[in-house]
Amino acid sequence: MKAGFWVAPEGAEDAMTVMPIGGDVLDEAPGRRRLSLLATGKAENLIRACPRVSKMLPEIVAALETQAENAQGRLFDLTEFSAEEILLIEDVIGEGEVTGLVSLPDGVDAQIQESVMAGLWRVRFTNLQGKLFADYLEVSSLPEIARRAALVNCQPLDAGEPPAGAMNVMPLLAEIAGRSAAHKTGEPTHTITFSLLPMSPEDMSHLQKCLGAGSVRLISKGYGSCRILSTATMNVWSVQFFNAMDEIILDTLEIGDAPAAARAAEEDFRDSAKRLREIEEAYFA
Repeated sequence: MKAGFWVAPEGAEDAMTVMPIGGDVLDEAPGRRRLSLLATGKAENLIRACPRVSKMLPEIVAALETQAENAQGRLFDLTEFSAEEILLIEDVIGEGEVTGLVSLPDGVDAQIQESVMAGLWRVRFTNLQGKLFADYLEVSSLPEIARRAALVNCQPLDAGEPPAGAMNVMPLLAEIAGRSAAHKTGEPTHTITFSLLPMSPEDMSHLQKCLGAGSVRLISKGYGSCRILSTATMNVWSVQFFNAMDEIILDTLEIGDAPAAARAAEEDFRDSAKRLREIEEAYFA
């Protein structure tokens, strides 16, 4: 078993099925480097056939240039776009490091994928049958659906009776309950690091049971990965960092707003605006 607050069978990946987003790429020849569609001769005709994409890109750039970290995001609807338009959008925005799944009532899932431009996200909703019924781009630090879903259907934290073999779980639960209830949006996050606090297996099991499972799961991959899960307790998140060998190197609970490891910062918006403007001017102007 993997150590930590979130426990999975050895070698198991997160239970997250996300539709692939990355733009179609073309092989020049077997074994050779794959090329972006924009780098091929087909790009000019495709861009000419997709004026709505050409019109949207400067609007996204403008949103990135003005977006504040804690401000309401701006949405760009793709639901009625054609297959060609979606293909072009996917090729332009690419696929970044953060992906996620938000489980909503009635079997609806919101699938989240950061683009290669931090702060620009693709969000798609599928129903119980897996059918796509909403699709949009969002300029925000983290898609609003993830923020909202983490706060709804939360349960009161009931510490219950201490389990046999308990060491520190009861005072820890009291601390979590107090900080969770007192937190206000925008205030600093409080972090509990398990490596600094002796916890028995019975402690961890009781902690998991009391906090409950939330509806938001996020993974940020780079060198190693960061796995972020909301709990069913208001403002409480499990945040774990893994090395390239998939071993936990930091196991924490964060009490506060959505963890910074998954959010875009204000400088990210400006860098992304510059990058997207360069693409727009090079290929769409």
